[in-house]
Amino acid sequence: MTETNPPVIEIRDLHKAYGALEVLKGVDMVARKGEVISLIGSSGSGKSTLLRCANLLEDSQQGEIRFEGEPVKWHGKGHNRRPGDHKQLIRIRTNLSMVFQQFNLWAHMTILQNVMEAPVTVLKREKAEVEALGRSLLDKVGIGDKCDAYPAQLSGGQQQRAAIARALAMEPKALLFDEPTSALDPELEQEVVKVIKALAQEGRTMLLVTHDMRLAADVSHHVVFLHKGKVEEEGPPDRLFGAPESERLQQFLSHSRDG
Repeated sequence: MTETNPPVIEIRDLHKAYGALEVLKGVDMVARKGEVISLIGSSGSGKSTLLRCANLLEDSQQGEIRFEGEPVKWHGKGHNRRPGDHKQLIRIRTNLSMVFQQFNLWAHMTILQNVMEAPVTVLKREKAEVEALGRSLLDKVGIGDKCDAYPAQLSGGQQQRAAIARALAMEPKALLFDEPTSALDPELEQEVVKVIKALAQEGRTMLLVTHDMRLAADVSHHVVFLHKGKVEEEGPPDRLFGAPESERLQQFLSHSRDG
């Protein structure tokens, strides 16, 4: 790694607690440009919390977060630590688009309006330009015919694909997926998996929290297994899934296969 080409996201010794409950206990993670990093682990292991800390949706109490080599500026310490530069916070968040488990689409807006809203209001881009981009992105995720529909008129899989189009409309440096298929039944899940695989093939930088081990194996350059707030094991997917070293990961994978 050279300073001329730093990772998109770099996290060192990150600690996060909710009151007395310590969720992350000194986690390191690096996502370089064009890499897909999957975060796996059982419920409560800290995967989603790590993702939300990376996007600065959650405040961490200790550790360093860098975006393209630039350290996040902090104010205060411990439970009083907050991002110290509001302009930097907005800029970093704008460049890290998040796709949530529950879609989070605005019910009163059409699908196209949902996709257009942030580029127009946050990035101050021209409406006509953003509309053309929005329509092309909805085509890209396979729901170009649903531009004028409202979220309630779409299936879960279609809503999640609309949420991915909305995330892409910000033209982010990285996409962050928080369990993007776990609210969907298996048939609809495959629609979303197909889109995520296509994005990975385009060389997009992605952080993916997932319960779908097959998806993680197929799209990832690097897999991080979290257990009780720490990185228990990490490495390329063929080694992690093919020859896991830690007993806890072996157990986790055997239960995943059983399921």
